[in-house]
Amino acid sequence: MGAGHAHLHLLARAERLQAAGLEVTLIAPPEFHYSGLATGVLSGAFPEAAARIDVAALAASHGVLHLPTLVESVDLHRRTLALGGGGDRGFDVISFNVGSRVSDPGGLAGMPDVWPVKPLSRLFDLKARLEAVLIAKGRAPAIVVAGGGQTGFEIAAALAGLCARHGQHADITVVSRGPPGWAPSPALSGLTRHLGARGVCVIEGEVTASEPGLCRLADGRSLACEILVLAGGLVAPPLIAGLGLATDAAGRLRVTPQLHARDDSAVFATGDCAVIEGGARPPAGVFGVRAAPILLANLIARATGARLRAYQPQRRWLSVMDLGDGTGLALRGRLWWRGRTALWLKRRLDLGFVAQARRIRPDA
Repeated sequence: MGAGHAHLHLLARAERLQAAGLEVTLIAPPEFHYSGLATGVLSGAFPEAAARIDVAALAASHGVLHLPTLVESVDLHRRTLALGGGGDRGFDVISFNVGSRVSDPGGLAGMPDVWPVKPLSRLFDLKARLEAVLIAKGRAPAIVVAGGGQTGFEIAAALAGLCARHGQHADITVVSRGPPGWAPSPALSGLTRHLGARGVCVIEGEVTASEPGLCRLADGRSLACEILVLAGGLVAPPLIAGLGLATDAAGRLRVTPQLHARDDSAVFATGDCAVIEGGARPPAGVFGVRAAPILLANLIARATGARLRAYQPQRRWLSVMDLGDGTGLALRGRLWWRGRTALWLKRRLDLGFVAQARRIRPDA
């Protein structure tokens, strides 16, 4: 279920799963939007097509049955899925790579001009909406980004970049629940100054309500707000909690280092919808990519009776932000650098991933 980073790896190697005696079915939307290029699309540096991978075509080329439908519920006792539109499907082993959604305890996502950053397709709709406002009004609208994590900062930078492409100075406020601590202090200080010069300010607070033309904070303050972007904490889709298996506070399935649920060895999960016991890491695509070969090996091992392997997430990893102005911010542990070379590296890695994922021929 799902066509995230790890399952794209499996899809390209479906012949190995089939050779082990597994009949493979993929239940996922027909397209996958790659997160690494999402802010590049949002800033106007890339067309939407650059971040899009044709999952349906890949499945067909590798002999995988693809069902582009939703799963309403999972019955682990009967080993069946209730599919959207009616009908069900049985399974012996199931793997979840279904990503995450934005935490929205206030139920703001359904209100006018409130834009959650997940699913990623919403970011592309947001781009079209902002461009329409920029063209119609000849000015940048007041934008509030709710969320002071790395995602919130990168989204704000991308939106500022899009405004600049239209010759407008941004009017963006990032609302952080507390002092940002996701990067070394010197990196955050420099980034805040860099964004401030481009029309992005950062304040502490919590957005709790949205009204036409403004949003309200928990402490009673109000901010001018024509577009509200929800970029706060990520949680697993409700389907994961509906499994009845152990989850963490964000609703992510608790899995062993072998990537299966601790309560059911036939249920595997990777990426943002899962958390490895004893190896918790923040949601990041790098972990889905690194876990993918272990997931492939363990699905084959389960089919053949071989011993399962353990995945040990790295303690430090490279993360590069696209700042929407031709520069990037690279982070690895306490090391960091900002500039054009950082963005060059990000482009090289992201475009390489998409090119490899689009390959029709399997790559062992």
